[in-house]
Amino acid sequence: MITVMHIVGARPNFMKAAPVLRAMREKGGFSQTLLHTGQHYDRNMSQVFFEELGLPQPDINLEVGSDSHAVQTAKIMQRFEPVAKELSPDWVLVYGDVNSTLACALVCSKLLIRVGHVEAGLRSYDRSMPEEINRLLVDQISDVLFTPSRDAGENLLGEGVSGARIQFVGNVMIDTLKHLKQRAEQRWEGLCRRLGLGRYILVTLHRPTNVDHPDRLKALLRALNEVAADIEVLLPIHPRTQSRIDEYGLSPLLSAVRLLEPVGYLDFLALQSHASLVVTDSGGMQEETTFLGVPCLTVRPGTERPVTLEQGTNRLFNAHPHLLSGEIKHRLSEPRIERRPPELWDGRSAIRIAEILAEA
Repeated sequence: MITVMHIVGARPNFMKAAPVLRAMREKGGFSQTLLHTGQHYDRNMSQVFFEELGLPQPDINLEVGSDSHAVQTAKIMQRFEPVAKELSPDWVLVYGDVNSTLACALVCSKLLIRVGHVEAGLRSYDRSMPEEINRLLVDQISDVLFTPSRDAGENLLGEGVSGARIQFVGNVMIDTLKHLKQRAEQRWEGLCRRLGLGRYILVTLHRPTNVDHPDRLKALLRALNEVAADIEVLLPIHPRTQSRIDEYGLSPLLSAVRLLEPVGYLDFLALQSHASLVVTDSGGMQEETTFLGVPCLTVRPGTERPVTLEQGTNRLFNAHPHLLSGEIKHRLSEPRIERRPPELWDGRSAIRIAEILAEA
């Protein structure tokens, strides 16, 4: 029996871990433990995702909560180390690029517990992003690197990582999307009726580079409000973004924008699927819109997911934020590009991971 501990801490982790847990359960031969660091701890950011994704309740919750990057990472390491020592699993799987991923990988590397990094090799080449630092470090200390795209493997080879450690398995986020797409679609009619939706764009903003600078956030919100005069703008509000809007007194700039509380995965997937355009600074939404064939405008200077640009559905916006409204209107006027899912984005990535670990 192969013992595996899965580390989750934030919403993107839940979507990536769910299909791997399921694949290992169905394959058999694995004893699994789910550890939640508590990095995202309120119901809208955490518990509702466990329920909708069919994740079991965590076996262990470290309950670290929110804090600065340094303090949060240190808390996770302090609380995780005795658990890792006691259970000493054959494998610890970490997902994505959040602080929980780095903290637990560091602990395991010093305890000589093998680490598998799911979604390895992504690079934005922007070291001002905390996630980029996490990705670089985790990939150096992990024993096996499960990559979602060909470019990710090329990045790792370019950094001197042995090809023997790299396993191209595809994108586990797409496993979750495909698994739940029908259930999300079943919610669309009720969601549409409840929100009174016609044609709309869906917006998410939460990255510090966009929301932690008053002038930039003000210009972005003004641009969205301008667009809302012509088409409905839905903005599920991230707690971080709401906090900054309140702190800077910017609520009046959103008079025409429709604010929503953070929504669960199924409703959000339905909203993405039917949007005329998605405007975001999220990484996962670039991937999901690429698979769905929905136009996406990413408000960032670069992306660690260049495959989404190559497929044509995603474009970067790196101009002055007051130009965002014009770029949104331009994208809305363009014909949709034919949907072309990238290689191995087929819903079987988690099965490949289970098969590789079963033979490791």
